[in-house]
Amino acid sequence: MSEEHRETGTGWPRPGEPVRPSGPAGEPDPRPEAPDPDELSPLAPVPDESAEPAEREAVPESEPEPGAVAGGPSAARRFSSAGAMIAVLLALLGFTLVVQFKTTSTDPTLAATREEDLVRISSDLDSRERRLRQEIELLEESQRQLRSGEQGRQAALEEATRRADELGILAGTLPAVGPGLEVRFSGPAKAVSSTRILDAVQELRGAGAEAMQIQGADGTAARIIASTYFVDGPDGALVVDGRRLTGPFTIMVIGDPATMRTALNIPGGVVASVRDGGGNVTSEDREVVEVSQLHAPIKLDHARPVS
Repeated sequence: MSEEHRETGTGWPRPGEPVRPSGPAGEPDPRPEAPDPDELSPLAPVPDESAEPAEREAVPESEPEPGAVAGGPSAARRFSSAGAMIAVLLALLGFTLVVQFKTTSTDPTLAATREEDLVRISSDLDSRERRLRQEIELLEESQRQLRSGEQGRQAALEEATRRADELGILAGTLPAVGPGLEVRFSGPAKAVSSTRILDAVQELRGAGAEAMQIQGADGTAARIIASTYFVDGPDGALVVDGRRLTGPFTIMVIGDPATMRTALNIPGGVVASVRDGGGNVTSEDREVVEVSQLHAPIKLDHARPVS
């Protein structure tokens, strides 16, 4: 402390007087980076180091950053769980859309088909399904009957008898009766030749004829089956399976009368060709037609059933 300071009795410089270092004269201030006393402004206040800490300037506490949420860690965890759930839902939605797209675009042919064709295809499939279901029901019913003891044996016997009758009628070994037509051919030999009679038989078969026989004017008859042949005989006669028939000729046929009559009268058909040759063909519907002429059983020398 300098002499001037002691004279004041306070130990501090008078107001407006510069502060002098307390060290010996001519020695630099031992405090590092201490400012030069001459550079200090006379008006700058000198901090009082003896002041209480409470009197010093309070440093404001740092304020929370904008957007910070109270209870930070727990809120962040909640937001993280919600984000993960949303990501999972979006992934499932995308997978569903991809699977649906692949499913609808699997068949490029159907994708390029017109709507009318798709409707027709759907209708055909429905009809086929109904037919197959009906056949399945019939087969299941037959199976149940065949497996039911005595009733099954009786059903099997009836089924075998029915099939034998059908085969006998087709083979000409059994007589037949039913609705049909009586068709009469008359005229010169050229008009009612074996070729014209064979054409008539083929037309009747195509129209659903189930049994037929042909008869001559003298009453000689022959059963018509799949193996029957027709040959022109002398004097306008007709040879059928080795039997000689004289005209006019009458065919008795069992089947649907309207369908068979339409088949005979188609333009350019049998009736037209016989009339062009100078002959005539007449047909008459019959509620009951008897096909009583039988054909001898055919002996098979080579054909055998498949076991």
